[in-house]
Amino acid sequence: MPTTPSSQNPSESPETRGGGEDTASRESTEDRVPLHRRKAAKVDRLAELMGERSDDGHGAGVWREAFRRMSRSPMAISGAVIVAVFLLVALFSPLIAPYSPTSQAWGGEVFPNRNEFVGPRAENWLGLDHLGRDMFSRMVIGARQTLMVGVVATLVGFLFGALLGGTAGACSVLGGRWGRQVDNVIMRVIDMMLALPTLLLAVTVAALVGPSLTTVMLAVGIAQVPIFARLLRGAMISQGNREYVLAARALGVRGHKIAISHILPNSMGPVIVQSTLTLATAIIDAAALSYLGLGNPDASFPEWGTMLSEAQRFLSTAPSLAVYPALGIIITALGFTLMGESLREALDPKLRK
Repeated sequence: MPTTPSSQNPSESPETRGGGEDTASRESTEDRVPLHRRKAAKVDRLAELMGERSDDGHGAGVWREAFRRMSRSPMAISGAVIVAVFLLVALFSPLIAPYSPTSQAWGGEVFPNRNEFVGPRAENWLGLDHLGRDMFSRMVIGARQTLMVGVVATLVGFLFGALLGGTAGACSVLGGRWGRQVDNVIMRVIDMMLALPTLLLAVTVAALVGPSLTTVMLAVGIAQVPIFARLLRGAMISQGNREYVLAARALGVRGHKIAISHILPNSMGPVIVQSTLTLATAIIDAAALSYLGLGNPDASFPEWGTMLSEAQRFLSTAPSLAVYPALGIIITALGFTLMGESLREALDPKLRK
């Protein structure tokens, strides 16, 4: 029988039913949106937000407020502690490591073929690896390699991303019809890069160039370029219609000077926030490349991803050889992620609890 109005639930108002249908419709629509579109929307949201927050001319006050809020956030404090410990260990690793990471002084005590390994003891705090090398020294020296790869890869992504994103943003805001065409070409290339998963793009670059430490840094950095480019371009477009830009154009200031001296400095906020998150991604991607054999082949420079790859043969007999570098990667990436997400949440009122 057809349903009559009186047979419907009386406690359910038309507004409630309409709201539920709208929510379900939005959720189904979001599920159909491709991953790269969602990534792009998230980046554009951060760029737009930073443009709005700096419109009142109190950009320094916004950052002070954000850091004050972070100082009361347990998530931000936990991330800062993890990052601080990691930085101290990485910077002072030659002083902290008790032995050379390549020394095989205890090689006669380890017999991998007979599944005989040496665990933690007084002179070797984390035991020995399959070649009789001190695991604690290798973990400490590996922290410096991880930090160097993460920082250099982030700088590569930032520099190339800022070049492309800054050019696209300046052309879109100040270049007229010709500038918008240049912006469209650049952003279509960025969208194609953004459509590829970050790790897959990094693996592709590393496989083409060949295994080395430089390859890892370049591959991971290139994979981060589209994020920085789209973020900076969105922030510059958001700043393009501000009063100070309109005033400068009315006074006859040249377009390139407006872009470099006024729009660009006020658009760097979201890029700084993204850098903290990119460090975490760079550390994970670099470890993945080393694990796949695309990292530094020189054994004199231990790296956590390479150590994890070497330990997979002994997971059943000496799982600690894989647990130590895996924990180092996870905890370090977690620290940078907590800091980055806390900073983004402190700057975005929609994400605050």
